[in-house]
Amino acid sequence: MTREIVITAVLVTLAVVVGAVGWSGQALLLPAATFFPLLWARSPTRIAAALVAAGYFLAASRALPSGVVQFFSADLWVGLCFWVAAASSFVLIHSALWTARHGWAKPARYLMVLGLTALPPLGITGWAHPLTAAGILFPGWGWWGLFALTAGLIGLVTRIGPAIAIALSGLWLWSAALGTSQVLLEGWRGVDLEMGASLGRDQSLQRQRDLVTDVRKDAGTRETVVVLPESTLGFWTPTLERFWRNELQGTYVTVVAGAAVVDAVGYDNVMVAINAHGGRVLYHERMPVPVSMWRPWERWTGETGGARASFFANPVVEVAGRKIAPLICYEQLLLWPILQSMLHRPDAIVLIGNGWWTTGGNIVAIQRASAKAWSDLFGVPLVISFNT
Repeated sequence: MTREIVITAVLVTLAVVVGAVGWSGQALLLPAATFFPLLWARSPTRIAAALVAAGYFLAASRALPSGVVQFFSADLWVGLCFWVAAASSFVLIHSALWTARHGWAKPARYLMVLGLTALPPLGITGWAHPLTAAGILFPGWGWWGLFALTAGLIGLVTRIGPAIAIALSGLWLWSAALGTSQVLLEGWRGVDLEMGASLGRDQSLQRQRDLVTDVRKDAGTRETVVVLPESTLGFWTPTLERFWRNELQGTYVTVVAGAAVVDAVGYDNVMVAINAHGGRVLYHERMPVPVSMWRPWERWTGETGGARASFFANPVVEVAGRKIAPLICYEQLLLWPILQSMLHRPDAIVLIGNGWWTTGGNIVAIQRASAKAWSDLFGVPLVISFNT
């Protein structure tokens, strides 16, 4: 019993380190997360496996409590409750599917773990997925790189796990030595803003004029697509569309920006595209943030006001002659939205977010690092725009 306690304590400590390093917000450190399956597989008991999973996930999502406190203007205990609740499905899956049996039992079960944490419904909170590191370890390999890392992760839970870990470490060092360069999309610019919580809430005409000025300055006189963060335009209305259309007269600029389309029962978090000829809703967010935005229980309780989840709708959209994979904020932490989009072979990945509530944390850095990893894996240009 004492030996099991010592082993469990060591494994949990290593899991915390792996989670903290892998999800520090540095793309080149993402492969640290791939060592988690090795620790999970070496757990001596089911309880130990649950503790290892909890240590990894809680370390990876350590910025969540402070973010919740800022977003809801709540006490710290509310943030801690959200933190534990977010970890629950991850921990339960890894606990339920853990086995002491050897042979094919453990690899088969871990393959199930990878699938369940990547896809809805459990994949809705599937953050910190080790497969995100595929682009760092296998840049340019595309789907083959994803399959290769899947095989590697499954190998980590077998008897030859330590040898697989050494091989992955070698690949990690090799990729770190070579480095990566970001693929740029000609004629597209992602603009970062620093407007805090006021972005999207300040609906004044002066705010819209300031945004137009920023767009004109970034675009210059060229034919350009300027990407602005999530919620930039606030509520999308015919009046707002007409204002931007008039302001863009005489330019060759297309603006892609975040907005909200509101009706009597809720709203859609969207991207819109606007140029001198008019504007249109480009993309409906597939997975808004659970609880703070997406509240599926409202349909049964009679409440209104939450964001709709479009789930598997519009994985790619076309704008300015390009087919893009759009992702809004929370979707950038999950696997299935980006993988669904990549099935359609987009010309670029376009990410927007509004991270004012993450001040002091590393959530936006993790989103950027994850995006870079997917861009590197598939060799697809990346355009990012965030507000902080």
